[in-house]
Amino acid sequence: MTSVTVHDAAMGAAPPGTDPPVDFRRRLLEGMAAAIRERGFRDTTVADVVRLARTSRRTFYEHFASKQDCYIALLRESNAEMISEIAAAVDPHAAWDVQVQQAIGAWIGASESEPAITLSWIREIPSLGEAARQLQRDFHEAFIVLIETLTDNPELRAVGVKPVSRQVATVLLGGLRELMAMTVEDGGAISDITDVAVHSTMALIGPRP
Repeated sequence: MTSVTVHDAAMGAAPPGTDPPVDFRRRLLEGMAAAIRERGFRDTTVADVVRLARTSRRTFYEHFASKQDCYIALLRESNAEMISEIAAAVDPHAAWDVQVQQAIGAWIGASESEPAITLSWIREIPSLGEAARQLQRDFHEAFIVLIETLTDNPELRAVGVKPVSRQVATVLLGGLRELMAMTVEDGGAISDITDVAVHSTMALIGPRP
C-alpha cells in the first residue's frame, strides 16, 4: 500500500482508501434544483429534497432552516453563476455591438439552461416575503454593477458608448426581465426574445452624438 506523502498531508489530502468529506450543503442544493425540475417549488417538500440529495431530514435542518431557506440559497448561487458566465462571455476588445450580443446571449443561455428554475423564480419569488425581497435587491444590485462594469471600457468609449448609469441599468434590467417573464408565462421559449433584447439594449446604451 502506498503511504501518504508529506506533501499530501500538508495539502490536506485524504489517506488512500478513505472517501473525501461529503459536501451535504451542495447535495441539498442540487436536490432542491432536481425537485423543482420534477415538481416545481410550490409542490416540493423537504422529503423530496432529501430523497433526491440522498441524505436525511436531520442533515437538511443542520444546513437550512426551511424549504424556503434552501430555495433562496439555490437561487442566490444560481444568480452568482449567471453573472460570472455573462462577465466571462464578453470580450472587452470586441466591437461594442458584438459585446452586447455576447452579454445578451450569455444571459439567455444561462436562463435557458435551467428553465424550471427560471420559471420558478418568475412565479414564486414575489410571494415569499422579506427574505425573497432581499434576494431580489441583491440580484438587481449585482446586475447593475455588472452592466456598469461591462459598459466602462476603452473599446466602448472610443465609439461614443458612455458607461451606463445606475438609472439606465435599472431600466434595462427591469425591462428585459419583464419581457422574459411575459414570454415564459405565455409558453414561449426564452430564446424568442434574443433579437429584441439585443436591439433594445443597443438602442438604450448605444453611441450618442
